Amino acid sequence: QVSLVESGGGSVQAGGSLRLSCEGSTYTVRNYCMGWFRHVPGKIPEGVAVICVDGTTAYEESVKGRFTISKDVARNRVYLEMNDLKVEDSGLYTCAADYRPQGLIDGAEDALHYGYRGQGTEVTVSL
Repeated sequence: QVSLVESGGGSVQAGGSLRLSCEGSTYTVRNYCMGWFRHVPGKIPEGVAVICVDGTTAYEESVKGRFTISKDVARNRVYLEMNDLKVEDSGLYTCAADYRPQGLIDGAEDALHYGYRGQGTEVTVSL
Protein backbone atom coordinates (compact mmCIF):
# COMPACT_ATOMS: atom_id res chain seq x y z
CA GLN A 1 0.00 0.00 0.00
CA VAL A 2 1.41 3.35 -1.05
CA SER A 3 0.19 6.31 0.96
CA LEU A 4 0.70 9.85 -0.29
CA VAL A 5 -0.27 12.90 1.74
CA GLU A 6 -0.18 16.38 0.28
CA SER A 7 0.06 19.69 2.08
CA GLY A 8 0.92 23.29 1.36
CA GLY A 9 -1.98 24.44 -0.75
CA GLY A 10 -3.80 27.68 -0.09
CA SER A 11 -4.86 31.01 -1.48
CA VAL A 12 -2.37 33.48 -2.88
CA GLN A 13 -2.37 36.53 -5.09
CA ALA A 14 -1.06 36.39 -8.61
CA GLY A 15 2.72 36.66 -8.61
CA GLY A 16 3.00 34.95 -5.26
CA SER A 17 4.53 31.62 -4.31
CA LEU A 18 3.54 28.36 -2.66
CA ARG A 19 5.40 25.17 -1.87
CA LEU A 20 3.47 21.94 -2.02
CA SER A 21 4.70 18.89 -0.15
CA CYS A 22 3.92 15.23 -0.75
CA GLU A 23 4.85 12.81 2.00
CA GLY A 24 5.32 9.15 1.20
CA SER A 25 7.41 6.35 2.59
CA THR A 26 11.17 6.24 2.26
CA TYR A 27 10.80 3.32 -0.14
CA THR A 28 8.33 5.19 -2.32
CA VAL A 29 10.34 8.39 -2.57
CA ARG A 30 13.54 6.47 -3.21
CA ASN A 31 12.26 3.98 -5.77
CA TYR A 32 9.22 5.44 -7.53
CA CYS A 33 8.70 8.12 -10.11
CA MET A 34 6.61 10.81 -8.45
CA GLY A 35 4.79 13.82 -9.73
CA TRP A 36 1.94 16.25 -9.56
CA PHE A 37 -1.09 16.77 -11.71
CA ARG A 38 -3.81 19.39 -11.37
CA HIS A 39 -7.48 19.45 -12.10
CA VAL A 40 -10.05 22.18 -12.41
CA PRO A 41 -13.69 21.07 -12.61
CA GLY A 42 -14.87 21.19 -16.20
CA LYS A 43 -11.37 20.94 -17.60
CA ILE A 44 -9.11 18.04 -18.50
CA PRO A 45 -6.59 17.16 -15.80
CA GLU A 46 -3.03 17.96 -16.75
CA GLY A 47 0.31 16.70 -15.58
CA VAL A 48 2.36 19.46 -14.01
CA ALA A 49 5.74 17.99 -13.08
CA VAL A 50 7.41 14.67 -12.47
CA ILE A 51 10.69 13.46 -10.99
CA CYS A 52 12.08 9.97 -11.38
CA VAL A 53 14.52 7.86 -9.46
CA ASP A 54 17.58 9.19 -11.27
CA GLY A 55 16.47 12.76 -10.65
CA THR A 56 15.25 13.32 -14.19
CA THR A 57 12.45 15.89 -14.23
CA ALA A 58 9.83 17.07 -16.67
CA TYR A 59 7.41 19.98 -16.61
CA GLU A 60 4.24 21.04 -18.33
CA GLU A 61 5.09 23.79 -20.79
CA SER A 62 3.22 26.62 -19.03
CA VAL A 63 5.02 26.08 -15.71
CA LYS A 64 8.58 25.80 -17.00
CA GLY A 65 10.80 28.37 -15.35
CA ARG A 66 8.26 29.00 -12.59
CA PHE A 67 7.79 25.59 -10.90
CA THR A 68 10.47 23.29 -9.52
CA ILE A 69 9.96 19.69 -8.44
CA SER A 70 12.43 18.14 -6.03
CA LYS A 71 12.68 15.27 -3.60
CA ASP A 72 14.18 14.79 -0.17
CA VAL A 73 14.55 11.10 0.52
CA ALA A 74 15.68 11.71 4.11
CA ARG A 75 12.38 13.47 4.80
CA ASN A 76 10.28 11.13 2.63
CA ARG A 77 8.98 14.07 0.64
CA VAL A 78 8.60 15.43 -2.83
CA TYR A 79 8.13 19.16 -3.19
CA LEU A 80 6.64 21.40 -5.82
CA GLU A 81 7.94 24.94 -5.51
CA MET A 82 5.61 27.27 -7.37
CA ASN A 83 6.65 30.84 -8.08
CA ASP A 84 5.09 33.70 -10.06
CA LEU A 85 1.73 32.02 -9.74
CA LYS A 86 -0.98 32.88 -12.24
CA VAL A 87 -4.75 32.65 -11.97
CA GLU A 88 -4.69 29.76 -14.44
CA ASP A 89 -2.51 27.77 -12.01
CA SER A 90 -5.50 27.38 -9.69
CA GLY A 91 -6.79 23.86 -9.16
CA LEU A 92 -6.62 20.71 -7.10
CA TYR A 93 -3.03 19.53 -7.07
CA THR A 94 -2.63 15.81 -6.54
CA CYS A 95 0.56 13.92 -5.83
CA ALA A 96 1.01 10.66 -7.71
CA ALA A 97 3.59 7.89 -7.75
CA ASP A 98 4.37 4.63 -9.51
CA TYR A 99 7.16 2.15 -10.02
CA ARG A 100 8.65 3.03 -13.37
CA PRO A 101 12.08 1.48 -13.89
CA GLN A 102 12.09 2.86 -17.44
CA GLY A 103 11.81 6.41 -16.13
CA LEU A 104 9.97 9.12 -18.02
CA ILE A 105 7.81 8.17 -20.99
CA ASP A 106 5.65 11.16 -21.84
CA GLY A 107 7.05 13.94 -19.70
CA ALA A 108 4.82 15.61 -17.13
CA GLU A 109 1.79 13.80 -18.52
CA ASP A 110 3.15 10.63 -16.92
CA ALA A 111 1.80 11.86 -13.59
CA LEU A 112 -1.76 11.32 -14.84
CA HIS A 113 -1.05 7.63 -15.28
CA TYR A 114 0.68 6.84 -12.02
CA GLY A 115 -1.30 4.30 -10.04
CA TYR A 116 -0.98 5.76 -6.56
CA ARG A 117 -2.49 9.13 -5.66
CA GLY A 118 -3.07 11.33 -2.66
CA GLN A 119 -6.22 13.25 -1.83
CA GLY A 120 -5.00 16.51 -3.29
CA THR A 121 -4.45 20.00 -2.01
CA GLU A 122 -6.26 23.04 -3.34
CA VAL A 123 -4.43 26.01 -4.84
CA THR A 124 -6.31 29.24 -5.48
CA VAL A 125 -4.62 32.15 -7.22
CA SER A 126 -6.49 35.45 -7.43
CA LEU A 127 -5.79 38.79 -9.03
